[in-house]
Amino acid sequence: MSVDPQQLLRELFATAIDAAHPQQVLEAHLPTDRSGRVIVIGAGKAAAAMARVVERCWQGEVSGLVVTRYGHGAPCEKIEVVEAAHPVPDAAGLAVAKRVLELVSNLTEDDRVIFLLSGGGSALLALPAAGITLADKQSINKALLKSGATIGEMNCVRKHLSAIKGGRLGKACWPATVYTYAISDVPGDLATVIASGPTVADPSTCAEALAILKRYAIEVPASVRNWLQSPESETVKPGDPSLARSHFQLIARPQQSLEAAAVKARQAGFSPLILGDLEGESREVAKVHAGIARQVVLHGQPLAAPCVILSGGETTVTVRGNGRGGRNAEFLLSLTDSLKGLPGVYALAGDTDGIDGSEDNAGAIMTPDSYARAAALGLSASDELDNNNGYGYFEALDALIVTEPTRTNVNDFRAILILESPENDA
Repeated sequence: MSVDPQQLLRELFATAIDAAHPQQVLEAHLPTDRSGRVIVIGAGKAAAAMARVVERCWQGEVSGLVVTRYGHGAPCEKIEVVEAAHPVPDAAGLAVAKRVLELVSNLTEDDRVIFLLSGGGSALLALPAAGITLADKQSINKALLKSGATIGEMNCVRKHLSAIKGGRLGKACWPATVYTYAISDVPGDLATVIASGPTVADPSTCAEALAILKRYAIEVPASVRNWLQSPESETVKPGDPSLARSHFQLIARPQQSLEAAAVKARQAGFSPLILGDLEGESREVAKVHAGIARQVVLHGQPLAAPCVILSGGETTVTVRGNGRGGRNAEFLLSLTDSLKGLPGVYALAGDTDGIDGSEDNAGAIMTPDSYARAAALGLSASDELDNNNGYGYFEALDALIVTEPTRTNVNDFRAILILESPENDA
């Protein structure tokens, strides 16, 4: 088989991203009646690209405001695009959240609101609850990001510290009709978890939020603890009449991207194995992937080479060192350390939004000679893993993947390509 493994991995990644891009997935889900006035609001890394689609397709009057991450904007003529910080919120996100809430207040039942939601929206639409400062939210958010907490746990806390999440934005829109179109970046595609569910009912409780903070030993100010112990901190619950005219539609999810990559792999002659959305520590998830790859190479199980192992989801990193790198670089570094140059095995891990954590790369590529090449440069995979320095490790190998912002987000994409035999390495 004549194939360039690294090129094929990049093509699989590009295919996964394209399958979730707003240009491909949004228009078909918009209301059939696109006449009349509509107010467009949105938050997330895909918000600006989604707003462009609405502008192009809507036949009536369009106005509105969306917030996206710095560098993820897109030119819109009628809908204002504001950029703010992610993953830790900043003053720009606070200001735009206030404006969004004002924009949808005092609407009537004749009004229609389109809410464009995607990953990153939780940090970008940051409006602390009464008595809680932006600094409080920032410090808690930073601590959660380093703690190894899952995205569901982080968003549970965020919702209960917010004046806009956990269904509160949807409640503010009442009695207008609200159409939420969401691109999922969370395992399980739960509407309550995607960007902390601003327009959907939330079954989680303030007691659960307190328990999460305790579980990860996160210190919080007395004002935050007092708020979470107050009934006022509860989110909008299922059955609340203020959400009766709020409709939620998932338009893209990680599984769609994995399936698109699987089709591409088959066309190239590789049998795909989709493991689905995964959670857990990046380094531990990598060890499981390494075990599967090793079983394929040594025993042809659970499928024979040439094949590709595909997975998505959102892993976590408990930060212990001082190195650079997001969860995808950490995954690949752990995979490299586990496989130690197993012949015929190549891998790519990247974030479909184009940014791995807070770095400038989407991810990286591992080849069978990565371990040996790094060792020749004096780099120990295990030592760099101890320091959480996946970025530095793969930068030294010139193996980082830089895509720039993709303006979509279905979270992580991982592909492990296994050739038929070492002789076929390219």
